[in-house]
Parts: sequence; structure tokens; C-alpha cells
Amino acid sequence: QVQLVESGGDSVQSGGSLTLSCVPSGGPLNYYGLGWFRQAPGKEREAVAAAILTRPVTRYADSVKGRFTISRDGATVYLQMNSLKPEDTAMYYCAAGAAGWSQLFAEGSYNIWGQGTQVTVTS
Repeated sequence: QVQLVESGGDSVQSGGSLTLSCVPSGGPLNYYGLGWFRQAPGKEREAVAAAILTRPVTRYADSVKGRFTISRDGATVYLQMNSLKPEDTAMYYCAAGAAGWSQLFAEGSYNIWGQGTQVTVTS
């Protein structure tokens, strides 16, 4: 069974950068939609960035547009996060599914979820 493994979470100061990685294990990832979601304490999980891996299609939440970049290198999908703010503090999850562009931010479009990696931004 394919699983997703995130890494790269850390504690950084405001204005800093982090790169999160998402790697499939246990087999090839046969889904073409890949999303990064986050959940802060006491808040609902929200989508921050997503991509259709077979096309040059990406989508970003307004709150991260211009600061976060989703990319792929082989089987690994990255989330480059720059100019981090305290409000970016959350557990970050990657997810894979058969999501078309209009469904990239819909959690129900994703079939496989990672366990998450913690990002903490201090002021």
C-alpha cells in the first residue's frame, strides 16, 4: 500500500524559509493530484498549495501566494516556503488523489494522506 511521508518541518523565525518534502513509499504514486494542506491548533485543515503532476498546473491559497511554491523532482514533491509568518504555524500534510483543477483544494479529492510535519514560526 502506497504511503506518503512528509519531512522538513522545523521551528524558524519569522521571515525565514523552509522546504517540505513529500515522498511516496511502498510503490508508485498513481494519482496525478498532489496537495499540501495545513492545520493549526483549534482550526480546520486548509489547503495551501496543490498541483496536477502531469500538467503545469498549480494552485495556491491567497494567504501563501507569492511566498510558497509547489514543485516536483521525480517522485518527490516539495513545498518551498519563504517569508514565513507566525500564522503559517501548523501541521503540514501532503495528500494524493485524482483531483482536477476545480477540485484541487477539496479534501475529498484525495485518497492518500501523510502523517504530517510540524512547522513553527516564531516572531
